[in-house]
Amino acid sequence: MLAIGPHGSTRCIAGLPQKTRFPRILFPDMTDFRGVFPYLVSPVGTDGRVRTDVLAKLCDDLIGAGVNGLTPLGSTGEFAYLNAPQRMAVVQTTIDAAKGRVPVVAGVASTSTADAVAQAQAYQKLGANGILAILEAYFPLADAQVESYFRSIADAVDIPVVIYTNPQFQRSDLTLDVIARLAEHPRIGYIKDASTNTGRLLSIMNRCGDSLRVFSASAHIPAAVMLIGGLGWMAGPACIIPRQSVALYDLCQAGRWDEAMALQRRLWRINEAFARFNLAACIKAGLAIQGYDVGDPVPPQAALSADARKVVEAALRELA
Repeated sequence: MLAIGPHGSTRCIAGLPQKTRFPRILFPDMTDFRGVFPYLVSPVGTDGRVRTDVLAKLCDDLIGAGVNGLTPLGSTGEFAYLNAPQRMAVVQTTIDAAKGRVPVVAGVASTSTADAVAQAQAYQKLGANGILAILEAYFPLADAQVESYFRSIADAVDIPVVIYTNPQFQRSDLTLDVIARLAEHPRIGYIKDASTNTGRLLSIMNRCGDSLRVFSASAHIPAAVMLIGGLGWMAGPACIIPRQSVALYDLCQAGRWDEAMALQRRLWRINEAFARFNLAACIKAGLAIQGYDVGDPVPPQAALSADARKVVEAALRELA
């Protein structure tokens, strides 16, 4: 039997001779992002305080379920509705809970380049392993301005940057030309695309090659994205079905596509249910059903109605 000691060292137990040697097991590469990265919720109470104990337990349970990384302040994290101290508390709690076991890629979003840069630098200082760069826009922006925003974030940190595009919510999307130019930046090595257009993902892969690796969103079919060359997905539903999500990733990695697609068809029912309602409200309701006191969505968002909650509960029950 092998026991794993600190920093991946090994020792022999249960009567095995001391000369017996085992391969050294290393901690994961904290800058090589791949696999399942749940978009974490931000549990905020009615008093405005982040429920750090709830978030820490969720992080620990997700890691125990086998996820490959954690992403606080993604869209499911309601970043647009949090103030600066709340965002810092969410990121710090996630980093502390992860304890170096998996990478933490913290979301940065702002309508101001200077504010986005300050967030990225602050999260790196807290110990984040990467930055998920999100563009918020009030006025429409030209391509050069969009590119400048993401480039400024990447220039300001020494950790990998994942650029995130979600045309459904952003007033200014990233064109293929902008994406290709950003892919040349030494710290921009990943993109998470939530366009719902899988053909666009293939265009990005063809255009950028290995210089920009693609994460799927829940708006895509993750197994299909893996089939064309994706390396995982960053998505809110993985918060409430982590083991099933990891199982799907493992099947894709093993090339067991028939089994992967059979599981994907089952998991897609979650996406179909969530497409009908507010995403953060669905994920928080799903976690509450599972015993996590994450609270309601941050106002002015509303919690799910009783009927909508039944839809989420039924979808989870099918996958239990």
